[in-house]
Amino acid sequence: MNQEPVFSTRNPWFVTSVGGVIALAIVSILIGFIWLPSVNGDFSGRGLWAMICSAAGAPSAWYANGTNVTGAAPSEVVVLPPQHVSPDAASIGRGATLATQNCSMCHGVLGTVQVTAPALAGQYADVIYKELRDYQSGMRANAIMQPIIQARSDQDLHDLAVYYASLQRANPAEPAASADANAEKLAMQGDPIRNIAPCAACHGQLDRKGAAPWLGGQSSVYLAAQMRAFENGTRHNDINEQMRNVARQLTPEEIDGLAKYYAAQP
Repeated sequence: MNQEPVFSTRNPWFVTSVGGVIALAIVSILIGFIWLPSVNGDFSGRGLWAMICSAAGAPSAWYANGTNVTGAAPSEVVVLPPQHVSPDAASIGRGATLATQNCSMCHGVLGTVQVTAPALAGQYADVIYKELRDYQSGMRANAIMQPIIQARSDQDLHDLAVYYASLQRANPAEPAASADANAEKLAMQGDPIRNIAPCAACHGQLDRKGAAPWLGGQSSVYLAAQMRAFENGTRHNDINEQMRNVARQLTPEEIDGLAKYYAAQP
């Protein structure tokens, strides 16, 4: 009995299989490198070729003519310029002047904790810079902050960030209340069943993620208000919706308990 070789154009199964693989590859390339990049929000400003190269993981130097895409970095990008690592005295001095003129009334002086505004003394520089940038872009809304920060230069934002980061953190905002075992467990262990990571895994004590603020010593009123804002979506400048996803899983009692727990921490 005569049979065609497996790898032969006369074998219909071989031709069908190879043709199907080629067709699938073409469709995948069209979707992954043409259609998906074209619906990306940056497509109109970067061009098709740049988006294709970006989707393929090619270095931007290969397709950007040695220049970077202009415009402010989006909220989900954490920027760590050199002056945040080793700020100079001039930058800190400029930040101190700006803070005295614009910030101290609400955020306190040298770490004095306010009730409805966060204490900024000793806060991480990348946190302060990102939040100021988000206020400036409208990603985070606040009727008081936006008019103050709107016209400030990027250098001003850096200077304010490194100035506040250079200060000593304030004492706890509130005295330690009776121990709340559930709040401490959520802070240090989370709740895997509800997909709640430990607060301390991002905000310090266990580990720290970029742009995640130190929470210890803040007012419980402020902390609870921010968690509820994440919960209901009125605040939405968290990276990859991390805080929104956590806050939606918390009960009102847990939000209050965590706020009071961190308010009593140094």
